[in-house]
Amino acid sequence: MLQTTIGRFRLMGFIEGASLLILLFIAMPLKYWADIPMAVTIVGSLHGFFFITYLLILAYTTYKIRWSFAWVFSAVAVAFIPFGNIILDTKMKKAKIA
Repeated sequence: MLQTTIGRFRLMGFIEGASLLILLFIAMPLKYWADIPMAVTIVGSLHGFFFITYLLILAYTTYKIRWSFAWVFSAVAVAFIPFGNIILDTKMKKAKIA
């Protein structure tokens, strides 16, 4: 998976998507239901790092393989939707990009 530009982008998409899910479904409940705000501080910081890295890898992928604006817009949009990167990955496979 790490040998190709698309493979690196897909891997980073899964990491970023997983960090969003951990933030939303584990850290946020710990903050509000168990009164552990440190969980959001730690996971939120990691998620921010992964999100910035995802955007940088997206920019590199766009430059390297000359993605259309529709793919770039989709990749940015799904980063804000839980399970969105899985949907994008499926669409990439159908379009034979991945």
